[in-house]
Amino acid sequence: MSEEFLSTLIDRFQGSALGTFVGDAMGREVEGWPWEMIRARHGILKEIGEGIYTDDTEMMIGIMEALREDPGFDPALTAQRFLGNFHPDRGYGARIYGIMDHLRQGMSWDQVGTDSWGNGGAMRIAPIGFFFYDERERLQVIALSCTQITHRHPQGLAGALAQAMAVGIATQKGVKGETIDHLAFLEEIAQGVGAVDKAMMAEIERIKEIDAGGDLQAKIERIALSFPRDVSAIGAVPAAIASFIINADFQDTVQTAVNCGGDTDTIGAMAGAIAGAYYGRSSIPSAWLEPLENGEKGRDYVGALAEKLALIKAEQKEWI
Repeated sequence: MSEEFLSTLIDRFQGSALGTFVGDAMGREVEGWPWEMIRARHGILKEIGEGIYTDDTEMMIGIMEALREDPGFDPALTAQRFLGNFHPDRGYGARIYGIMDHLRQGMSWDQVGTDSWGNGGAMRIAPIGFFFYDERERLQVIALSCTQITHRHPQGLAGALAQAMAVGIATQKGVKGETIDHLAFLEEIAQGVGAVDKAMMAEIERIKEIDAGGDLQAKIERIALSFPRDVSAIGAVPAAIASFIINADFQDTVQTAVNCGGDTDTIGAMAGAIAGAYYGRSSIPSAWLEPLENGEKGRDYVGALAEKLALIKAEQKEWI
């Protein structure tokens, strides 16, 4: 396996993981704001601010840690990583507290999930997308298994699946240096989620209708007016994917996702994960990376985890 391939793989894995972190941290600054309020206050928000991540990145870290220990994916191990990393001050949704209590009491991972239709499964799923990027059927099965730890509603599952597939396709195209055919990209995702939830499928297909023209402010307004952008999977995931589709670089993708308002940390995290997978860590401005919190499980830890997963993946491909 060539050094060039390994370098590219690391760049894309780190791009997706740190892209999640960047979008999460930027979106945290304006979480819950309407897009009009963001525009009135910031014009276009372009700064990271405090650089603190939320539950989106914390749960992503748990998945990465579990994959490092068992690259075949173990949902029980993943659930324990979620519990071990759980810090209530990271902004978790209300239902997660009961799930963590049940895990703490020894309940099995496949017994603790709720009927949530929220975007909590999708916000964290990027590592499943980039690690299994070249095993598309396996990616879909594992994405659903990972989501079922906490989410059982078809839309919660379908949203996470759509996000994982978006990251997986973006990683594959990024690693190969290929241009993404947007219509084919959306069609593959729509077909993948169709068996899980038809409403999510329809929302993914509707992205094809969104005009990609105009300046960044016009794109932000277009996304804001096209999707609910709320805590539901069906309201947030299509907005994140659309932010990627109508832009041509990492920065504009994340800024569109964050500035469109609503559940901005999660939409920013998901859009950052897709764009980072395609464009790579090298595309993320240093001015966005440097402010990120860098404690025990901060920026450098996330980057090192992503690199380790890339090395594991490369070893697997070499053996095959």
